[in-house]
Amino acid sequence: MMKLTELQHIQELAQHIYHYLPGKAHPFADQDISFLGAAAEVGLDKYWQGGSKQPAILKLIELTLKYDRDKFCSLILKIVERSMIYSNRSPQITREEIKELNEIIKKLEFKIPELWKSDFLNSLPSREPDTVEVTEDIDLSKFKKQLIEITSLEPQPRGFAFEKFLNGLFMESGLSPRSSFRIVGEQIDGSFVLDSDTYLLEAKWQNDPVSEGDLLVFYGKVSGKATWSRGLFICYNIFSSDGLIAFSKSKSTNIIGMTSQDIFFVLDGKISFPDAIRAKARWAAETGEFYKSIYELESHY
Repeated sequence: MMKLTELQHIQELAQHIYHYLPGKAHPFADQDISFLGAAAEVGLDKYWQGGSKQPAILKLIELTLKYDRDKFCSLILKIVERSMIYSNRSPQITREEIKELNEIIKKLEFKIPELWKSDFLNSLPSREPDTVEVTEDIDLSKFKKQLIEITSLEPQPRGFAFEKFLNGLFMESGLSPRSSFRIVGEQIDGSFVLDSDTYLLEAKWQNDPVSEGDLLVFYGKVSGKATWSRGLFICYNIFSSDGLIAFSKSKSTNIIGMTSQDIFFVLDGKISFPDAIRAKARWAAETGEFYKSIYELESHY
């Protein structure tokens, strides 16, 4: 039986490689350029169950590790090889994606030497220029002034102002909110995309620390969607210490937390907003902990 941590890493890997290939090739296309084709080439097509793509990838990896563990590296290498000649994949696979892939594979206690070679990595395009271009255009002082001004407002106008603030910050950070965030009661709901991962958003501005109950409700909301969905819970106050302890003990997490302290850390120019989310997601993947402040994460990494 697999450990819970290993199942978490398998899910992370399935999410990461989702866009590498189609699940099954079009009838008139090269049948090898697909997850099914890659699996077949290394003798693992028996583990491809078809149907919805994400669960099929997840099951392919899980069954390979369970019954044909010695073929796991060959499978991943074949998927990468096929991805590099997949003409419909846009943008082309990047150096950063392969580095992220290598880190996930390490968590599963494997290493694929071909994917670590400097000649190979240096031959791949980098997405870094695009990241720099997005973050350089953001007027952090404008957002910091807005957030400070919001603190003096009454609850109702404060909620709408916070909604507008978050919309602007997410848009200018290149996080492509699918639709405008909206207020439901005290909460602001929405979704955004980072590194091909879809995050559901919940934001709260309340005087009391966010409790375990609030976290469980949001956890249930995210878990009730697609299995690869993630969640970001933003609170202006803090998360209660008892709530964090209880939540972390009760289950693995598919959500991460952010407080106003984290946001001000971003607005002071210490780290970009996307990188702050990436750091929190990495910490959650490595430890299972829902929340770690950006200040502590900067010191850790």
